Amino acid sequence: MSFFDTIKPLIYKTDPEIAHDIVELIFKTVRRCPLFFNPLIEKNFVNDPMLNQKIWNLEFKNPIGVAAGFDKNATMIPAWPVLGFGWGEIGAVTPKPQPGNEKPRSWRHIKYEAIQNAYGFNNEGVEVIKKRLEKIYPFVLPIGANIGKNKTTPEDKAIEDYKILVEKLKDVVDFFVINISSPNTPGLRDLLNAQFISTLFKELKNKTDKPILIKFSPDMEDEDIINLANLSVLHGADGIIVTNTTVNYDLIDTPIKKGGISGKPLAQRSYEVLRLIAGEVFGKVPIISVGGIDSAEEAYKRIKAGASLLQIYTAIIYKGPGIVKEINEGLIKFLKKDGFSHISEAIGVEVPKKIEHKA
Repeated sequence: MSFFDTIKPLIYKTDPEIAHDIVELIFKTVRRCPLFFNPLIEKNFVNDPMLNQKIWNLEFKNPIGVAAGFDKNATMIPAWPVLGFGWGEIGAVTPKPQPGNEKPRSWRHIKYEAIQNAYGFNNEGVEVIKKRLEKIYPFVLPIGANIGKNKTTPEDKAIEDYKILVEKLKDVVDFFVINISSPNTPGLRDLLNAQFISTLFKELKNKTDKPILIKFSPDMEDEDIINLANLSVLHGADGIIVTNTTVNYDLIDTPIKKGGISGKPLAQRSYEVLRLIAGEVFGKVPIISVGGIDSAEEAYKRIKAGASLLQIYTAIIYKGPGIVKEINEGLIKFLKKDGFSHISEAIGVEVPKKIEHKA
């Protein structure tokens, strides 16, 4: 039994948000202790040529990234390699600081290995986060910024919020993720429409040459997902992330009908959406898969379905801090077993080939 398994019952007796704050404090402290910090990097960080990739002209040592929500305020970036992550995403960041929704706003569903959260983009605001990033950028790993509008910003002014965020952060992050798929900001998902997306990419592309990705909801109809994926690529999206959390409360037995569900119950739908999107845009832009990935088997499944990169968060809570290393080492074994010499050879091998019809 691992140390994490030993202390897991104690962790689960702690409020999820308090537990997260404790983890944040530990990492902020540990990074100041090289004698403890550096051996952990050597132990957990997998840097194997089979997993190294160059995407958007960025070097990814391994494909596993920390999903948005884990490091909302960019306080733990130096500790990402300690957990084995090859890259990561901060945020969601909003122009103005905001406290988020009322507490409690995070719940564990241990039986389902799921988390339900209704945080509502709580963060310290772009000015504070920018100053924090200026102290460490450029970093040894790629840093993405998940950006969203403030709760008080009306939908018809939302583009201004995204423009402010790109303008402020363009010199201190490596890429952006447009978050209009979180279920925890009123009206945000209403922006997942053709007119808004086309206008948004046009405006943001004029402000930066850094890659701009868009994150999709798992709760849209399949036809809408397909249409928006094609539309996003048409208007300049450099990548697509699938998926955000879900508000399909039928996946678990919960009396709480607010916030989004992440973790194992989301895995099947997240995989389905990945396959839908890969069937349309694979080979045009990189796809990142997130949602219910908690093993090397699941990670490899997503890679074969068209994902170039992967993200996890809830898996750390249920599987422990060694899960990233476990997945990366497992991927290498799967690649070798299937006769692949590099991860790029496995990406999208199960994506159906489109038949081109001659006119």
